[in-house]
Amino acid sequence: MMSATFELQKAIFATLKASAPLAEMLGEVRLYDHAPANVVFPYFTFGRTTGFDWSTSTEDGSEHLFTVHAWSKEKGKKQTLLMLEHVKAALHDTELALDGFRLVNLRREFEEVRYIDDLAIYHGILRFRAVTEPTD
Repeated sequence: MMSATFELQKAIFATLKASAPLAEMLGEVRLYDHAPANVVFPYFTFGRTTGFDWSTSTEDGSEHLFTVHAWSKEKGKKQTLLMLEHVKAALHDTELALDGFRLVNLRREFEEVRYIDDLAIYHGILRFRAVTEPTD
């Protein structure tokens, strides 16, 4: 059985990797499930993913909460905020093709940017909510 959560993550990775505005801004879209050692800044990581059964008595469905994290060593929040804005533009209310599932909706729920003193980096977080249902 296919996993809606995994299919959603695959589609998100493909969408962000193919984003022309992100590539133009960063030169290369570096997006990782787990960032490697000595990673080149700026980059993104795919963070916490949570899935919930959202089925009704007549239809199957799943709700997904996931985060995309932006990491920057630039001075000030500008780069991190722009990174988040491009991710939001690429994903919020978009239609993604999922194998075996239909994306009902995909919405940004939350965003935050903070400076981490001991690492001297800016960390941006975007949380999204998606609803999927099987196509079979």
